[in-house]
This record gives sequence, structure tokens and C-alpha cells, in this order.
Amino acid sequence: MCSDTFGVGVRVTEEELRFLVHVPTDIDSGWTDPETFQSLVAEVVWERLDRRSVLETIATEYDTGDTVTLGTVTLDPDGSVVGHDLTDPRRSDEEG
Repeated sequence: MCSDTFGVGVRVTEEELRFLVHVPTDIDSGWTDPETFQSLVAEVVWERLDRRSVLETIATEYDTGDTVTLGTVTLDPDGSVVGHDLTDPRRSDEEG
């Protein structure tokens, strides 16, 4: 079994904020249902980041058409979380 790393982000549209999962081109064949791993990736992200705070920051600090990268989540096809590299988006008044 091979782990796969999924990039995650949020796209700002005129109507909504869309959670995005970037799927690697060489994804393990153990992932048979795209909705399953996308839901699992979202679950991992929101267990580690404060969903409300992240979405409020994106809604107020970013423009329509922007995609805000939150990081990556690495999973095994059995659903085990191997690792993650996630960060909250920064408000413009925070120093880097």
C-alpha cells in the first residue's frame, strides 16, 4: 500500500467558498471512490484547522477568483492519516 499526498485549498467564487482537493496524477489504485477520499481529506483538514476562522479569513481577505492553499494531507488508501502540513491563511494585518 502506498500513501498519497493531497493538496487542499479554498477557491473564492462570487457565490461561495469551494473546498478543493488536488488529487495526485499517480494516485494509488486502492482509492476506488473519489467522494470517499475527498470527504476524508476534508475531515482531516477541519479536525486540524478551525473551519470557521479559516473560512472567515478567506471570505474577508481574499478576492473572487483567488485560491487559498491550506497545505497537504497524506493518507493511505485504508483511510489512515500518514501526515499533514496544514496552515491557517493569514490576515493582512498579521506579520509574517
